[in-house]
Amino acid sequence: MNTIGQPLDRTDGILKVTGRARYAAEFPAAHLAHAVLVTSTIAHGRVSAIDTTRADAMPGVLLVMTSRNAPRLPNDGRPEVAPPAQRRLSLLQDGEVRYDNEPVAIVVADTLERAVDAASKLRIDYAPATPTLDFSREKAQGHAPASMIGGKADTERGDIAHGLHAGAVRIDAVYTTPMEHHNPMEPHAVMASWDGPRLTLYDTTQGVGNARQAVATFLGIPPDDVHIISPFVGGGFGCKGSVWSHVVLCAMAARQVGRPVRLALTRPQMFGPVGGRPHTEQHLVLAARADGTLTGMRHDTYSNTSMFEDWTETSGLVTRMLYEVPNLATSHRLVPLNVGTPTFMRAPGETTGSFALESALDELAVALKMDPIALRLKNYAEIDPQEHKPWSSKQLRDCYRMGAERFGWSRRTPAPRSMRDGATLIGMGMATATYPARRSEASALARILPDGTAVVASGTQDLGTGTYTVMTQVAADALGFPLERVSFALGDSSLPHAPVSGGSQSVASVSPAVKEAAASARMRLIDMAREDSASPLHGMAAADLAVVDGWVVSRADASRRDPAAAILARAGGRPIEAHATAKRGEEASRYSFHSFGAVFVEVHIDAALGTIRVPRIVAVYDVGQLLNEKTGKSQLIGGIVWGVGAALEEASELDARYGRIVNANLAEYHVPVNADIGTIDVSVLNVPDPHFNALGARGIGEIGITGVPAAIANAVYHATGVRVRDLPITLDKVLQPASA
Repeated sequence: MNTIGQPLDRTDGILKVTGRARYAAEFPAAHLAHAVLVTSTIAHGRVSAIDTTRADAMPGVLLVMTSRNAPRLPNDGRPEVAPPAQRRLSLLQDGEVRYDNEPVAIVVADTLERAVDAASKLRIDYAPATPTLDFSREKAQGHAPASMIGGKADTERGDIAHGLHAGAVRIDAVYTTPMEHHNPMEPHAVMASWDGPRLTLYDTTQGVGNARQAVATFLGIPPDDVHIISPFVGGGFGCKGSVWSHVVLCAMAARQVGRPVRLALTRPQMFGPVGGRPHTEQHLVLAARADGTLTGMRHDTYSNTSMFEDWTETSGLVTRMLYEVPNLATSHRLVPLNVGTPTFMRAPGETTGSFALESALDELAVALKMDPIALRLKNYAEIDPQEHKPWSSKQLRDCYRMGAERFGWSRRTPAPRSMRDGATLIGMGMATATYPARRSEASALARILPDGTAVVASGTQDLGTGTYTVMTQVAADALGFPLERVSFALGDSSLPHAPVSGGSQSVASVSPAVKEAAASARMRLIDMAREDSASPLHGMAAADLAVVDGWVVSRADASRRDPAAAILARAGGRPIEAHATAKRGEEASRYSFHSFGAVFVEVHIDAALGTIRVPRIVAVYDVGQLLNEKTGKSQLIGGIVWGVGAALEEASELDARYGRIVNANLAEYHVPVNADIGTIDVSVLNVPDPHFNALGARGIGEIGITGVPAAIANAVYHATGVRVRDLPITLDKVLQPASA
C-alpha cells in the first residue's frame, strides 16, 4: 500500500464544509459566561484609576477584573522562564502600561452583548508618560540580544575587511520591512472551565503541550491539572505558537466566577497583544570580482522589540548559509519601543532576510551585467559555509533549471524598461527560497481496535495545513490498512507529546513517530496471527507475512489470509496498542538540513499610474518527500500569496505620537484577495531526504513565502528601472525617476 504522496482529499474536509468542525470559540458549556478584554489607549504610563461602578451595576455582569482585584499570581505573573518558551504577559498584577492595546481589564457577563456593553462603561484614567516610538532615533541605542533562536546574534568568518575591499564591484544598500500583524481567519479565542483544581482550556493554539506547561507555570498549578483541547485551528502562522495574556486572564476569570468563560479577541486586538512581525532595517554590503565571485558580504540587522521582552527577527540567518562567501559578517541589534512584543510570523527572519539578501544579489547582477541565475550558480554553496557540514540533500540547481524553463526566463531581455506591451511595463524577476528543516522529539500511539479499524494519535495540531490527512496516510501505509479504516487524533494535551506546530516541523517530527508506532502495531498483529493455532497463518515466519487492506496475508499465497478483526476476536477482543517516540539522532551533528526553492515572477506595471499586477508566478521547491501532493502544494501556494502581500500590501502603520496601530482592521490592513493573484505554478522535485527522517520529508509551511518579496521587487526594478528597497512596494515608490 502506498498512499503517501498521493493528492488525497482532506480527511477532515467534510466536517469543515458542513460546519461540524468545532473551533475554540464554538464549544458549548452549561452556564457559559462571556468575557471581553479591555485594552489600554496609551502606549506608556500607568492606570491611575478605573471606575467600575456603572459596569458592576449592569444586569448580568459577573466580574470586572482589574489590577485592583485580580488574583495574585506566583512571581507576580512573571515566572523565571526565558522567552519565547513563555512570554512576558500582562496579567493585571500591576497598573503599568507598556504599549497601546495592552490588557488592563476583563469584563465577564452572562451574555456577550452584556459583557461588551459593560466594558464600554468602564472609566479608565491614566497617568501617561512619554512613549519611546521613534525607531530611527532609538536605533543608536540598540543592543545585541543575549540569546537568539537559530544561532548567535553576531557571526564572522574569514577577513571581512579584506573581502569587501577585494571585490571589483560593490553594493552598499539599506533595505527595510514594516511592522506586520497576523490576520488568520480565526482570531485568538479560548474557553476556560474549572472542575475543582483541574482546568480545561479550549484554546486556539499551535502547541497543546507547550500551552499546558505555560498556563500551569503562570497559575502556579501542576501541569497535570491543565488540559488543553484544540482539534481545529483557523490559521496560526506563528501568532498562536505562544500563550498570550488573554488565555491566562480567561482562566483567572473563570475561577473567579465559578463557571465556564469564553473570550475571543476582536480584530483590532490582534494588533499588539499577540505579537507580529517587527520593523527591520537591514544594511547589506556585497563585494564581488568581475566574474561574479563573491569576496565579502556584511549583513547588519536592526529590528524593534518591546520595552519588556527581547524578541529577535533573525534576518541574518539566511545570509550565513545560502551562498559560498569566504568573508562574511552578520549582526542583529534590538531597538526597544513601546509596542507589543513581536513574535514568530511565517518564516520569521527568513522572510525579511531573504528580501534584503536576494534584492542585493539582484543589484549586484545588474552592476556586473550578469544574469541573476548565473550569479547565484557562480556562488553556489556545495556545503553549508557557516557550519562546514554537507547538506543532507540539496537540489537547488534543479530548481533553478526547471523554474527557468517553466517560466520562460530565456525570453527576458536584461535591460530595465526593455519589455512592454503598449502602456504596460513588463518585468521579470527571480529569487532563491530557503528555510531550515527542523524536527523535534515527538511521540505517538497506534491502536488496532476489535472491529478491524485503527486509531493513531499524537498531541500535535492541525492549523489547516492538512495534518489530519497526511498523518492518516502515513499511519495507513505503515499499518497496511485502507485509509478509510484509519483515523488520526490530535489537538489534545492528554495525547502523547508532540512539539509546537511552528518552524515547519510538525510533519518532520510527528510522521516518523506515527510511522514507527503504526509499524509496531502491525508487527504485533502479524505475531498474533502466526502464534494463533486457529489462524490459517499459524506457524509461518513473520518475514513471510504482510498486512494488506487490514488482513494478514501470506506473501507467497494470498489465499492464506486472516482479517484483523478475527485475529483480535480470537485473542479475547482486546485492542493492540503500540507507542513510539522519534527524535533526531547523530545525523544532526553530521549534516546541515535545509529546504530550497527558486521563485520566478512576472509583473505588469502601468507606465503612467504605477499600479502593479502580478499575473504569474512560477516556483520550484526541493523539500524532500511530499506526503500529500494536494495539501502540500496548497501550503506552498498559500505561502506565495502571503509573499505577494508582504511585497505589495502589508504594513501596520504605527502612529509615532501615540503608539497606536491606525489600520488595525481588515478594511485598512491590506492583504491579497482573489483579484490580486494571477496564475501560480508550483512544482516539487519530490526527492526524499535520506538523512533527515524515516520518510525523507521536510516541512513546507514556511518556505513558500521566502524569496517571493525579493522576486517581486526584482521584477519591479526590471520593469521600471526603479529599485524599491522599502516594503511594501506601492505605486508612489514606483513613480520616481528611474535609478539603480
